[in-house]
Amino acid sequence: MPSPYRAIFSAPGSREFSAAGFFGRMPLSMMGIGVVTMISQLTGGYGLAGALSATLAMSAAVCGPEVSRLVDRYGQRRVLRPVTLVAVAAVAGLLICAQQGAPEWTLFVFSVGAGCVPSVGSMVRSRWAEIYRGSSRDLHTAYAWESIVDEVCFIFGPIISIGLSTAWFPEAGPLIAAAFLLVGVFWLTAQRATEPVPHPKSQQTGGSALRSRGLQVLVATFVATGAIFGGVDVVTVAFAEERGHKAAASLVLAVYALGSCLAGAVFGLLHVKGNPGTRWLVGVCAMAVSMIPLLLAGNLPLLAVALFVAGLAIAPTMVTTMALVEAHVPRTKLTEGMTWTSTGLAVGVALGSSAAGWVVDAAGAKAGYAVPVVAGALAAAVAVLGYRRLAGPAATGGRGEDDRHLRTDDDERVA
Repeated sequence: MPSPYRAIFSAPGSREFSAAGFFGRMPLSMMGIGVVTMISQLTGGYGLAGALSATLAMSAAVCGPEVSRLVDRYGQRRVLRPVTLVAVAAVAGLLICAQQGAPEWTLFVFSVGAGCVPSVGSMVRSRWAEIYRGSSRDLHTAYAWESIVDEVCFIFGPIISIGLSTAWFPEAGPLIAAAFLLVGVFWLTAQRATEPVPHPKSQQTGGSALRSRGLQVLVATFVATGAIFGGVDVVTVAFAEERGHKAAASLVLAVYALGSCLAGAVFGLLHVKGNPGTRWLVGVCAMAVSMIPLLLAGNLPLLAVALFVAGLAIAPTMVTTMALVEAHVPRTKLTEGMTWTSTGLAVGVALGSSAAGWVVDAAGAKAGYAVPVVAGALAAAVAVLGYRRLAGPAATGGRGEDDRHLRTDDDERVA
């Protein structure tokens, strides 16, 4: 492990909570694509599959910020465990209804419950932020590490989910995803020493973290970015099936994540300089442009190459996003603020996967790649229009004079 990464793990308990976060985040890459694969296996279509995946994502978008708001107030252990049990029970209901051929409305009902999963990535990042509050360099490396973990999840998650659902039985992918969630959350919440100190309601000021103008830009852009990811997932499965290699979709999507993983690993080694808002804008625009070659890929090998190149822009953009959230959101609302970016992605995934499913059914898989292309253009447009809110100095957002001074020192070290 390169020395900057080795250094951040010198903090007691850091290895354990990061490992637990890995397991807890596996469902992020497994559940939606697992449901798409399961329903397409059982029904032969992608319209219902995309709609259910969208319902999962939309439910997570609605519930995620509220769960994180409660975590900031009461602590991770008290909130995450009961929420996780509800989500796992809903997944069980969804799988039973799908296997038994129950009415479609029951699938949507249980999908809503299954989407009520905590944002485990935000929980882990808030622990890093608590440990390295005064060191922007270490925090940059920690965020880069967690982006690598995210991408490792997206490399192996689809392979496991699609592979089990196609080779074992259709419900296997979502079932294993629920097991990962249960193990990861309970392992993470068992580690009390690194859990951020909760901030009671009496310490909460200024309402929701989303009142931050900078955070509003990040979330709005991530809605369109999420549509890229949701569209790519659904269309790639359909694209591979049209060519008689449905199981290969997991490998192609893994290559997409691999590109992001490698870029994130290198980015974490760099001592970045300059305005993070500018880096973020460049990253979003790069993601948008990288979608265009997908329309030209005529076979799976070319598609894999195009997706690998497209993945190179993802992790650096995500790392910079977390740094911007930390700068623009009050520390007492940091977990909520980080979750709002995940919420934006979830809403986008819902829209993108649903739109892609209908386009695939109506015009074929290759035409479906128009969905992430359009989503990328929208993401770039929103990022350009909102850039000024991120490029200027962040408001304190209720942090107080001490936190304002600390943030200024951190910004100077990054610059």
